[in-house]
Amino acid sequence: EVVILSLLTYPVLKSFALQLHSALTGSYISGTHSIAFINCVNEQIAKDIARAIMDKKLAACINILPKSSALYFWKGELEESTEILLLVKTRTSKIGELSNYVRSIHPFEIPEIISLPIDQGNPLYLKWIEESVPGD
Repeated sequence: EVVILSLLTYPVLKSFALQLHSALTGSYISGTHSIAFINCVNEQIAKDIARAIMDKKLAACINILPKSSALYFWKGELEESTEILLLVKTRTSKIGELSNYVRSIHPFEIPEIISLPIDQGNPLYLKWIEESVPGD
């Protein structure tokens, strides 16, 4: 336990230490996985982006949520639109690659790609995410 905690002081070894702790204790380390939110202009684009993400194995699962209204400022003007939201479940270590990839294929000038770490959840589901998304 002391060895693992001392490894956390070195950023390069932090990821390894967290994986070692998880393997030794069988417990989930908060933040190992994340949910990314990606907005899309319509359902077809949402499905295309979701499929492209899955083809690259950057997610274990993606939910496509139905239309919602959005209010936002764009270039100084208040805008209103409808959007389709993707909920992307993945490893936190994949968020950078996911974001870069989505920006390269998304039609929006500045697509919404934000993520939140998963604190806790069904251990079997979290293990499934781990098994479904290849590690680094």
